[in-house]
Formats: sequence, C-alpha cells, structure tokens
Amino acid sequence: MTETKVFLLPDLGEGLTEAELLNWLVAVGDEVRVDQPIAEVETAKSVVEVPSPYAGTVAELHGEPGQTMDVGKPLISVTPSVESVVTNDPVLEPVETGPVKAEAKEATAAAETYRTEERTGSGNVLIGYGTPGGTATVRRTRPRRAASLVEHADSKPFDSRPIGTTGEAANKLTTEADDALLRRTRVPGKLGAVISPLVRRMAKEHGVDLGHVQGSGESGLIMRRDVEAAITKAPSVEPVETTALETRRVETRHATDARTGLGITTRTPVRGVRKAVAANMSRSRTEIPEATVWVDVDATALVEMRAGLKKSDPDGAPGLLAFIARFVTAGLKKFPGLNTRFISAEDTSGGDSQEILSFDGVNLGFAAQTARGLVVPSIRNADSLSARELDTEIRRLTAVVRDGKATPAELGSGTFTVNNYGVFGVDGSAAIINYPEVAILGVGRIIDKPWVADGELAVRKVTELTLTFDHRVCDGGTAAGFLRYVADAIENPGSALVDL
Repeated sequence: MTETKVFLLPDLGEGLTEAELLNWLVAVGDEVRVDQPIAEVETAKSVVEVPSPYAGTVAELHGEPGQTMDVGKPLISVTPSVESVVTNDPVLEPVETGPVKAEAKEATAAAETYRTEERTGSGNVLIGYGTPGGTATVRRTRPRRAASLVEHADSKPFDSRPIGTTGEAANKLTTEADDALLRRTRVPGKLGAVISPLVRRMAKEHGVDLGHVQGSGESGLIMRRDVEAAITKAPSVEPVETTALETRRVETRHATDARTGLGITTRTPVRGVRKAVAANMSRSRTEIPEATVWVDVDATALVEMRAGLKKSDPDGAPGLLAFIARFVTAGLKKFPGLNTRFISAEDTSGGDSQEILSFDGVNLGFAAQTARGLVVPSIRNADSLSARELDTEIRRLTAVVRDGKATPAELGSGTFTVNNYGVFGVDGSAAIINYPEVAILGVGRIIDKPWVADGELAVRKVTELTLTFDHRVCDGGTAAGFLRYVADAIENPGSALVDL
C-alpha cells in the first residue's frame, strides 16, 4: 500500500516563520511531478512559488487562500503514483527483438531514471529547503514510524493508526500523538497555554486575543470551548475579505475603544511586508545611535546634463537617481566606513564582543513604494556599474518588487541605501537606517529656489541631501566628507563622471 506523503511548509529564507497562502496552483486529484509549483505564498519578503518535492496525486490541501501558514506545518499531502514507488523488484527486460526491443529498452531505462530521480529528488533548492540532490538515497527506518505519525497528527492526511490497530489500542495511540503535538505547539511565554492549529485559526478568524484567554484544559490548555466562549462574550465581528495581495480588514460592529471612547471602524492585521518593515524599523531605532547631517545642493548642472542626454537619446538616457547612485558608490569607496556592518555579540568569556565588518564592494539598496508597502531591493556590486547600467537595474528591480516577485537575495543583501523621497513632493526627512546597514542617504525633491551663483542671485534647481548614519562606526567628519563628496558631484557632474 502506497503511503501518503505530507509536505511541510519550508523555511522560505532568512528564518521566516510564516507565509500567507495566496492561491493553490493544483487541486485535489491532480497529478504533480517533482519541482512542479503547487502553491503561491507571500512572505515578509516577496511572493514565492513553492515546488513539490514529491510526484503523485494530490490527496489533501492543508489551507485556504488568504490563510497564514506556519513554517513546519503541513502544506500539501501527495500520494505517490505507482510508477514512482521505489521497489526492490528486478527490472524485467522485454523479450521482443528489433526496433520494438530497442524502444522497450529505452522506455525501461527512462522509467528507471524517473524512479531514481524520485528517490533522490531534483536537487532544486527552495531557500533553506529542497529536494535531496546527488545520488544518495534518503532512507527511513521502520522505528521512525511512530515519530512520523506524531509529526503529522494535526494534518490528518490519512488514517495514522497502523493497520490492524483497533479499539482501545488505536485510541491510545491517537491520544499520545495528539498530546505530543500539543506539547510542540506551546505558545512562548504562556506557561501551560497550549493551542492546536485549529484553535489558533478559530481565534484569528474571530479576532480573539489568546493572550487574554484562560485555558480550561489540563495545565491551562486553551481548548476550543474556551475560544468559543470568548467569541460569545466579544462584540459582533464580521470579517470582510479582499484579494490575497491586499490588506484584509476586519469590520467591527458596535465596538468602542476603551482609551478614547470612540467607535472602532476597522482592524487591520499587521503582516507580510508591513510586519517585516515594522520589526526592522523598531530594531533600527532601538539598537542604532544615529545622527543626521544634511546639505542643500545646486543640481542645475545635473538636470541640464540629463536633459541634453535625453534629447539625443530619448529612450536610453539614465534617470537622475542612476547618476546619484553612481556618485554614492564612488563616495563609499572614498569613505568606506559608511559601507559596513556593526556586530555585537556575547564572546566566549561572557563579555560583549563587537566588530565592524567592511565589504569588498557595494550592494546599493533603494527604497521603492509598492502596493504591498515599502521595500528596498538592492543592486549587487553596484560600484562596478556605470550610470546607464545602474539605471537598467533600478528599472528592472522596481518592476520586480511591484510585481511581488523579488527574491530574498534581492531584498536582503544591501550594504547602503538611497531613499528618493522627493518623488512624494517633500524636501527632506531624517530617514530610519535600514537595519543592519549603518547609513542611509535621503534625496529630496528638486525645485526652483533663489541661489547665489558666481556672486549673483539666480533661480537654480535645488535639492536637499540628508545622511543618517550609525555613530558607532564613524564620526561626523566621515559622514560630512561623504555627503560633501556626493553634493559636489551633483553640482559638477561632468568633471565627477570623468574621474569615475
């Protein structure tokens, strides 16, 4: 009898613990092959297609679109097809001769290759997870049978009782598996509060804060009846679903905020990109002793230079941000202290070990506003690219992040960030450093202002540059030197580009 295999949601990169299921790419009863995309999920970083490590027939889908799935929990159950089940039976060679025999041999060889691939996996890795590669066969011994039953007890993709187990013995085994599962789902910091996936989902759907629920089960176990009682006592809540990529809002009827006395109109869960941004910004403000310097810059020459390029090459002229990015990477070579990372950790003696890591190259991040929130893709080895090449990468990555298709590597590998908030019509801002980087450069809008040029008052194109930096890695002299270098390059772009 072929045993159903349960695929657990893998770690999708950088230790992410959950993902929102956007939609299924397969349905129950469909035939799937190894590495075929089976679901599309949204993490705090991007939208990812999850491939199947198994081939066979889809037996069960463990989730609904819009549901937040925990890493390590069942995602899909697949019943391997007969052809993909590995056996020790010898391969029989057909007796036919001539062309028929040759075709049979080829078919037999292809089938054996397929079975081998099913045993070893394709080797294609989904960040932090993948089907096994190489020629080694993954073996599972019989004594691990009980453990596997416990591991998937909450998914119930098949009858987890061994064949022939009935009555009290079966009930005992099931109870032991459930108890072991509950022990694995303890809520950190909540002594005795043990919550099953079903109960967690029910509480989430009805807006029940489990931190305020007193469990009636053994050792304070929060049972389904406890959540149902909390729902009965709570004000009427009517969920309103939107598309998977939009923020789901929960309409609250007849609810009043205790502090202000005002009625509550909506509750918006913080999740996905917004949740990641909130955590990152909080950590930045908490850990980094930041300082800010700024300067007004006459960008007239840069604007005129780009206008001339655009006139001669309408489709190929780099944008202003690409030129500024080129000046930034050159400035970071002269002031490498701003292209570092500060690391603090407990050393072997129990003390605080601190280091500043310097990098051989610049991965330049730039802030991009999308429908899913603010994201910061990074241009790898930006210091080796020309302004035209930087412009190409800025356009490509902007399109990728707005489609929600950026990879974790594209979103999490920056060493310095440029934030062009001038596109929002503002002049300046003390931006929050994109942790764990140590500095961020803000660029305000370019507007006409009165300016003294060559001793005379004139109307010039002026912008404001703002540099926020980690005071642990450098002093004001370094920060000011870098900012002045970029400002001078913007004011004299021709000579600056000649020297780059």
